[in-house]
Amino acid sequence: MSAKKIVITGGPGTGKTSIINTLKEKGFFCFDEVIRSLTLEAKKSVDEASQVSNPIAFANNPLDFNMKLLNGRIAQFKLAESQKKQLSFFDRGIPDVLAYMDFFNQEYDSIFTNACKQHIYTTLFLLPPWKNIYKRDNERFETFEEAEKIHEHLVSTYKEFGYNVLEVPFGTIEKRTNFILETLNM
Repeated sequence: MSAKKIVITGGPGTGKTSIINTLKEKGFFCFDEVIRSLTLEAKKSVDEASQVSNPIAFANNPLDFNMKLLNGRIAQFKLAESQKKQLSFFDRGIPDVLAYMDFFNQEYDSIFTNACKQHIYTTLFLLPPWKNIYKRDNERFETFEEAEKIHEHLVSTYKEFGYNVLEVPFGTIEKRTNFILETLNM
């Protein structure tokens, strides 16, 4: 029996990382978000005054940046398969790459869509935009309105690849984490 692969996704600032950190504290095997380290790396080569909301704009080559992101998420997926864990949690999944590329009107080829078709997660939990907890930071540049649009792209992209989108209700981090675990019968 293969291990379950659980994606926790949503637009920026929805609480994904807080839930992942809580799951880690509870002893679950979790993969961190790949893009933050890539964004910080890309920002080093750009004049701070030129920053805009799209972190990919910091990359000299946006397609290369997205390929690195895709490959990082594929590597996490494969690592989860090689682990002897019952389940693994992911802070974002492979289809997130396409959703963001769609949001930013960036072209992609079959390498991206095939990656989504070949690497299927067991369950998807989506955190909706929540204005009360949203804040921008050094790696999060989107406005709340942009976060809402990204959410729409995430929903449509995951549905396009056949996922049942399970929306996590608003609440404390503990309540949201418990909703995920109870839904998974953990």
